[in-house]
Amino acid sequence: MKQFLLVFFGGGLGSVFRYLISKIPLFNFSKFPIPTLFSNIIGCFILGIILGYAIKNDHLSSPQTLLLATGFCGGLTTFSAFAYENLAFIKSGEITQVFFYTLISLILGFSAIFIGLQLSK
Repeated sequence: MKQFLLVFFGGGLGSVFRYLISKIPLFNFSKFPIPTLFSNIIGCFILGIILGYAIKNDHLSSPQTLLLATGFCGGLTTFSAFAYENLAFIKSGEITQVFFYTLISLILGFSAIFIGLQLSK
């Protein structure tokens, strides 16, 4: 039961953090989904640091990893919003935006998790 509560609490914090990111005025100047992109990239970076540390110290199944990696990062990042925003681009005929958003999300996401892993060494 403790494990479920750790994931629940961490996920709630991550979701609140994502909501706060979506309210930053600087991120809402265009219709491009900067808040989702930023949340996903920050989540990848934090996950890289957490998992790098957990792997290095043999703590992959620790309560801290459940709270922060599975919970917080799971709540912070959002594949469903990414998919919905791409569908909205498709519906409005902005196919170039779909390719750009998908490509930049993958490149920055992989880069962020890689950098996070490297920093945790």
